[in-house]
Amino acid sequence: MKKFVSFLCLIFILSFATIYGQVNFEFRGVWIATVENIDWPREKGLSVEEQKASYIKLLDKHQQNGINSVFVQVRPAADAFYPSQYEPWSEYLMGRQGLAPSPSYDPLAFMIEETHKRGMEFHAWINPYRAVFNIKHSSISPTHITKTHPQWFLTYGNTKYFNPGIPEVRAFVSKVVKDIVSRYDIDGIHMDDYFYPYPIDGRVFPDEKTFIKYGQGLSKDAWRRSNCDSIIKNIYEVITETNPRVKFGISPFGVWRNKNKDFDGSKTTAGITSYDDLNADILLWLKQGWIDYVVPQIYWECSHNQCPYNELLDWWSKHTFGRHLYIGHAIYKANVNAAWRDKTELPTQIIALRALKQTQGSAFFSSQDLVRNTNGWADSLRENYYALPAIVPPMNWIDSSLPPSPTITKAGSTMYTFSYKGEDKIKGFAIFQLPPAVLAKVKNAILIKILNSAPTAIFDKNDIITTHKEYRLFVASISINNNLSDWVELK
Repeated sequence: MKKFVSFLCLIFILSFATIYGQVNFEFRGVWIATVENIDWPREKGLSVEEQKASYIKLLDKHQQNGINSVFVQVRPAADAFYPSQYEPWSEYLMGRQGLAPSPSYDPLAFMIEETHKRGMEFHAWINPYRAVFNIKHSSISPTHITKTHPQWFLTYGNTKYFNPGIPEVRAFVSKVVKDIVSRYDIDGIHMDDYFYPYPIDGRVFPDEKTFIKYGQGLSKDAWRRSNCDSIIKNIYEVITETNPRVKFGISPFGVWRNKNKDFDGSKTTAGITSYDDLNADILLWLKQGWIDYVVPQIYWECSHNQCPYNELLDWWSKHTFGRHLYIGHAIYKANVNAAWRDKTELPTQIIALRALKQTQGSAFFSSQDLVRNTNGWADSLRENYYALPAIVPPMNWIDSSLPPSPTITKAGSTMYTFSYKGEDKIKGFAIFQLPPAVLAKVKNAILIKILNSAPTAIFDKNDIITTHKEYRLFVASISINNNLSDWVELK
């Protein structure tokens, strides 16, 4: 009976995949925010064992829901979720900035290891310019950079920021990135939309003195954009020089510019734009190849009257300049209005992005909302849209080399051992289902299982229930950079 139910489930999944455009390569990410303990750890001062257990529980839940990548905020405010020579321990760990976990452990190393065990990518999410989240209540260590180099910082509202116009600031942030990239087995460095701060009514960001000193004849807005351009270029160069396989990505505010400001802008009427207000020229960074992927925060519903989702989806898909585009979805907005109370809003957004060739996946903000299964959206991912696995799309400009194919040893009528004997590490093995009539048409293959163990794995063919007696199974090695080897048939 159990076997029959499994068979029916697989038939449903495969038929659903055909209808809704299941893809073998797709980025499926989630943001795990640590600032103010939004997602993890959920409280300050948890024991080390509680921190570890809660992260593992979080990962397991996301893995069940089909997520294959996480953005974990490891530097929320010039502090660190890892031992750093440049910045103190984050207050969001033990409750006071500078206080190390006890007993001693490295949270970043732990999170990377647990993430990779599950075949998921780990992108280290850092905030480049936020230094003190709230000057009224944030814990500040005597060794914090705002104490040792106070001349580098500006206060705007209740937040203290690095002054992006100071060259030493850009050099310092680049050092922090180099430290992470050189010491940790991360898959990417990730930044969100906080470059110059969001405007506060009636207040001016107080960088006039710096502008007078370094402006060099530019307008203030052009100078500010050049400062952001410089930090992105610097970080890109640091990453490529230190570990060129590490990706660099940005999740900007969802509107670059409105069309009434720029002919190349989107047909939107956003009150704030990335280019004009946050001084982040994302298109330049994409054109120059300084970033590998972009995750625009298209945090509006399809029916929004100023910034409709579909308009922005189409606009970003036409402005990728050959880099990867993943769409940021606002699941945190569930139930804020009639559109977000509609359970079909998120599925509709996913179906729309999958219809575009230039769009390679999705990311969800934030982790807690996905875990809560708000509007049943986690169920929808797990049972429908992400019911079958997907490999993170490879980036051929970083690495296009294919790993050797696995060696297959038959260990019984249905049991196989996969072995990999290449020099470089691999992530694991991918198993595809394909009818013999279309072997030449890779697009018709269906990825049905990923084995994360490497360099060897044990596989029981009985674990796979095919929908047709003539379907055949093939296995390929998955490189660290998500390239597939030539397939080998299971016979």
